Amino acid sequence: MALADAQGAELSPPSELSYLHGGYGEMLTALEQALEGKGAGEAVRLQLEPEQAFGDYDPQLLRVEPLGRYGEGLTVGMQIEEDNRLYTVTDVAGGSVVLDANHPLAGMALRFSVVILTVRSATKEEMQRGVSLP
Repeated sequence: MALADAQGAELSPPSELSYLHGGYGEMLTALEQALEGKGAGEAVRLQLEPEQAFGDYDPQLLRVEPLGRYGEGLTVGMQIEEDNRLYTVTDVAGGSVVLDANHPLAGMALRFSVVILTVRSATKEEMQRGVSLP
């Protein structure tokens, strides 16, 4: 599977992905629906708008806090859990830290390119757990 933004810029390099089909929450609903009934060797190209993917960007989920609140060693890209939310540090400057609880792909239209390599029936164990195996 390859992932790009709406302008075609690569967001992640092509990689193999295994998942359990059938609404187990491992895959974006619209993408899983596009894969429904497809077999090995088939290709799917799909663009999802933000509301079909990771939602619109919510500025209410952005916070600026004093750096001293978090101690030394805080760097961009680190994640902090507070108030039952996971924040990503997006900037550290001037004694402040910017925390963002939006998904990194929120607000973006996404283009997926998928080639189905294999399809198999799920094992009982996989269905009971509801998650894919590596």
